[in-house]
Amino acid sequence: MLTPKPGTQQCVQGTLYLLTFVPINNETFLNPIKQLAGQTAIYGLSSIVARIINFFFVPLYTRTLTTGNYGLASELLAYIALLQVVLTFGMETGFFRFASKDKTRSEVIFSTALMSLGATSLSFLLLIILFSAQLSVFTEHPATYIIYAALILAIDCFTAILFAELRFKNKAFKFAAFRSIKILSEVGFNVFLFFVLPKYFISHPDSFLLRFIPATPDYGYILLAILLSCVVSLLLFIPRLLNMQFVFSKKQLQELLIYSLPLMIAGLPGVANDFISRIFFRFFAPTTSPWQDQLGIFNANVKLAVFMVLFVQMFRYAAEPFFFASSAREDMKKIYADVMKYFVAFCVLIFLGIAMYPELFALLLGKEFRSGISILPIMLIANILLGIVFNLSMWYKLSGKTQYALTITLLGLGINLVINIIFMPVYGFMAAAWGYLFSYLSMVLFSYYLSRKFYPIPYDWKTIILYFFTGIALYLVSVFVAPSALGARIALNTLYIIGFITFVLKREKMDITRLKSLLKRT
Repeated sequence: MLTPKPGTQQCVQGTLYLLTFVPINNETFLNPIKQLAGQTAIYGLSSIVARIINFFFVPLYTRTLTTGNYGLASELLAYIALLQVVLTFGMETGFFRFASKDKTRSEVIFSTALMSLGATSLSFLLLIILFSAQLSVFTEHPATYIIYAALILAIDCFTAILFAELRFKNKAFKFAAFRSIKILSEVGFNVFLFFVLPKYFISHPDSFLLRFIPATPDYGYILLAILLSCVVSLLLFIPRLLNMQFVFSKKQLQELLIYSLPLMIAGLPGVANDFISRIFFRFFAPTTSPWQDQLGIFNANVKLAVFMVLFVQMFRYAAEPFFFASSAREDMKKIYADVMKYFVAFCVLIFLGIAMYPELFALLLGKEFRSGISILPIMLIANILLGIVFNLSMWYKLSGKTQYALTITLLGLGINLVINIIFMPVYGFMAAAWGYLFSYLSMVLFSYYLSRKFYPIPYDWKTIILYFFTGIALYLVSVFVAPSALGARIALNTLYIIGFITFVLKREKMDITRLKSLLKRT
């Protein structure tokens, strides 16, 4: 039996902890860190469940809606994501900071933040309603749907501080329960709107509901389902709102804004980098076909990378407390380096498990959407790079040089903007996919350059690059040397994946028996 290299067992256990949220031993993880890790799992779980359920809507949407309809929904949802960052003003973090410093005034701070966000959200909503007709002409979205989007934004921004209070009071299970109710209600409303309501309209052609939604499903059904789930979320907080004392402090608001606005500005480029390409389709997509169709195809195929996105998100939720908890150890840099190596190896495995079976994953989409399946491997690699960016981010978090976070993100956003503006008019959604990849690649390279300068960590780049390009090479072989029969391709590609797993285990001097033993001990 092969034996692991010195330190490998600890590193694999660390990586397994990241995947399972289970602390490894009581000596390493102090009680506060264990509590943080446990709550991180709870908070993260609701977010992960939301992504999974959102993914399962894709087959419904792409079989019910046209590509153009789905593209229009994608554009409005991108605007919602961007404006949500602006309209919350970074107030959640500001509330945490000041309420933690003076817990005796936490109610005043919470009330001030809530009333402020309520006022700005309501003002924004009224402004959109007032100019909805003009916005409809400019954007070609129905005025009703623009109002739906504004209502979603207003309610989400207002409830953001209510959810933040649950986190501040360490009510993790209540937080998760409320989020889960919102998610499940969105599922219920989607089922009702797409499967029940159209049949109802056939027998009730004069229904008053037709004032709010058309008889034939379109992207307004998506918006209305989200809006109704937001209303359910707001209703859950009614008891809290009825029992609170509304106290407003102008001085406290000034302190909150002085602290929070820079955080909002710093966070905006990251969100913009994630969603800006969807907004650009309207202005830069090729004229060979409607931009709405191209955006719909792009967004549907991006959703197929959900399993990579989920793994990276789970890793991020669990990794930060793990990294900070081990920061006092003498071998901490070695641990960080090994975690990066195993993270990349596992990501490459997920990449192969999805990219090598495009015909199967394409079946999740409606026929009109499958022409964009070629962007799937690009988006998978882009998300691997995004995970590497997070791993590398620990250098500035641990060294206290967090000012470089904005510089790194702005570089990535700039690269993304340039690629989309120059190449999208020619290559359409392919340019959007490559924009993400090169954006995250530039962030990896720049962050690594800065880390070597300020906080060097001995990453095993030789092995990391070997795993990364071995995976890409296997994928390219599967594309260019592929049997014509689907069954033979699937069988051969499965052998490639088994070969990659065997290669990694052999290189790490670890066999399956040893791996099972490590899993049992965690």
